[in-house]
Amino acid sequence: MPTYNKLVRDKIPQIIESKGKEFSTKILNDEDYIKYLKEKAYEELDEYCAAETDGEAVEELADLLEVIRALTKQHGSTIAEVEAVRRDKAGKRGGFEEKVLLIEVED
Repeated sequence: MPTYNKLVRDKIPQIIESKGKEFSTKILNDEDYIKYLKEKAYEELDEYCAAETDGEAVEELADLLEVIRALTKQHGSTIAEVEAVRRDKAGKRGGFEEKVLLIEVED
């Protein structure tokens, strides 16, 4: 039986069970949950970076957003609050829409 030791979406155990397969899971404490969410964020970002089509990219961005939503909640915040912080930072420092690449800055 393969060992995964990774965070999965809530309905994955039921999907595995519906296929008649044996599996084991455990419920994480808050500290471990954040640890595994961070690992999942890297996993999803890597999958986004490896995406070869716009469709695959959007799918991986959706997965990454799901992880961000879970982390946001775990840190006692909401997506609306994160969006407000994002808007504030964009207002002060801009976004990434103009595709600016900084080459060097004189000391």
